[in-house]
Amino acid sequence: MNVEQTITIESLRNISVEDFLSLLRQKSALEVQFPNGESLIVQAKVELAPLPILDGYVPQGWKEEIYKH
Repeated sequence: MNVEQTITIESLRNISVEDFLSLLRQKSALEVQFPNGESLIVQAKVELAPLPILDGYVPQGWKEEIYKH
């Protein structure tokens, strides 16, 4: 796992949950270090909404966009 940033548990006490989630959304993974030397890696998991059922019809450009990346 590629940890992009390491922060201490003490620094987390000074930010809101919304700010922490925003930071986590910007980074692929964060390492949180505790005073006893242990650390915890936190990684956001983004779940996409399911694609609509199209009964065999694929709108113009969808296939190209899906396979582009």
